[in-house]
Amino acid sequence: MSSRFFDLLSGRFRPNRAFRFGRKRQKTTLPNPCSVPNSEPQIRTVQVTRYVTPLREGGSLPAIVEADDGFLYVLKFRGAGQGVKALIAELIAGEMARTLGLRVPEIVFAHLDPVFSRLEPDEEIQDLLRASVGQNLGLHYLSGAVTFDPVVNAVDADLASRIVWLDCYLTNVDRTARNTNMLMWHRELWLIDHGASLYFHHSGQPWPEQAVRPFVQVKDHVLLPRATELPAADAAFRALLTPEHIRRIVGLVPDEWLADEAGLMTVEEQRQVYIGFLETRLAHSEIFVREAQHARETRI
Repeated sequence: MSSRFFDLLSGRFRPNRAFRFGRKRQKTTLPNPCSVPNSEPQIRTVQVTRYVTPLREGGSLPAIVEADDGFLYVLKFRGAGQGVKALIAELIAGEMARTLGLRVPEIVFAHLDPVFSRLEPDEEIQDLLRASVGQNLGLHYLSGAVTFDPVVNAVDADLASRIVWLDCYLTNVDRTARNTNMLMWHRELWLIDHGASLYFHHSGQPWPEQAVRPFVQVKDHVLLPRATELPAADAAFRALLTPEHIRRIVGLVPDEWLADEAGLMTVEEQRQVYIGFLETRLAHSEIFVREAQHARETRI
C-alpha cells in the first residue's frame, strides 16, 4: 500500500503516520486556506513537518511542504537567491494585493527545523535547508490550478488594469508572457510569486529617488494590452490604500527579516524605509500610470 494519499480537492497530502515529522497533529479548525480579498492582514504561523518535493523553477528552489495543520504550502526559503528581501517583497506585495481585492493564496510564516537538512540526501537542497532554519514564508498550495495563458484565458479590462497598476506600484518585473505568475483556480485568477517586487531594496540607491521613478519594465507586462482602464484603477486604489493600510501591512514583516547585517540601520529604521517608499510612490502614482499608458499605446 502506498505510504501517502493526496486529496486533490483539499490540497492535503496525508502520508502514513510513520513518515511524519514531529508530534502527532491535533485536530484543528482552520480558516479558509485561501484568504479572501479585502480581509484584514492576519498571518498564521505553521511548523513544517515534511519536505515533499522541490519545485525546480528559477534559481530559488521553492518546495512543496506539508505543515502541522495538514495543508500543503509552496515554501519560499530565506536561504535562497535574494534571501529575506525576496520574502519581504512576497509578503508586502501579496498582502497589498489582497487588501486591494485581488486574489492571492493565503500567506503563512513557516518555521523550519534544523533536522530537515540532516535528512535530505540532495546536497544542494541540504545546503538550502540548512541556510533556511527558522522563519520562512509559505503560500497555500492551490491543488489543480493551471498556469494562466493569455491566449486561452480571458481577463476583462478592469481586472487587467488593476493588476498592471499594482505591479507598477510595487515595481514587479516578473509578470510577463514568458512567466505570467498567475494561476487559474476554480475559474478565478490568482496572483502568485511577488518576490521580484520592490527591487529598490536591492539597488543601493536612495529610496526617495526610486519611489518617484516610472516603471519602464511595464512594457513587457502580459496584461498591458488589456489594461485600458488605468486611470479608474488609479483613482480606486489611491482611495483604498490609506497610510494605515500601508503601515499595517509593512508591520507584518518579522523583525528578524529586517535586521541589517551591516548594522547601519535599526529594524525600525528599515521598516520606515518600506513605509516611506510605498507612501511616496502612491502619492506620485500618476508617474507610473502615465508610463504604463504610453507603453500600452506604443505596444498596440
